[in-house]
Amino acid sequence: MRPLNIGLSQEQRQGVIDLLNRDLSDAYLLLIKTKKYHWDVVGPQFRSLHTLWEEQYTALTANIDALAERVRALGGYPIGTAKGFLENASLKEDAGTLPNAYGMVENLVSDHESVIRNLRDHVDQCAENFHDQGTADFLTGLMEQHEEMAWMLRSFIEGEQISPDGKLSSDLRVPVEANSR
Repeated sequence: MRPLNIGLSQEQRQGVIDLLNRDLSDAYLLLIKTKKYHWDVVGPQFRSLHTLWEEQYTALTANIDALAERVRALGGYPIGTAKGFLENASLKEDAGTLPNAYGMVENLVSDHESVIRNLRDHVDQCAENFHDQGTADFLTGLMEQHEEMAWMLRSFIEGEQISPDGKLSSDLRVPVEANSR
């Protein structure tokens, strides 16, 4: 096979491929959890969450394909097994539990925020350690998508707290604009 000549050494490309495979693994576990919650959500929020999660797992599926293709473009091979995903992901499965709708949203917010932190670190590593600005830019785009997904989920539960008796209480604080004082 003809060697790649794209301005990155084999070591640089392998470092980036390793980061991308970790991101791919996290994305796959997040996809699985999002689909599982999409299937299992019940209650008055069913329709809105069912629809939101369908939008999100569709975006995650596209991102997974893009991550795998980026790995291939750099001359590597993407992880493609459940075992590999579990070994390389920072996210953990939520096997054996089925939280209520509020808990599902909280779990997904936490996972998206973890992915965002990892992507932010991987953007820096790609640019600074491996001099791959293309992958840094690619990961920045993914990070921004996860930031939006997390915001959508946080907005769903923001200001709402579920007490042990099942009643909702609102504690929403809206900032006062400087011009309205």
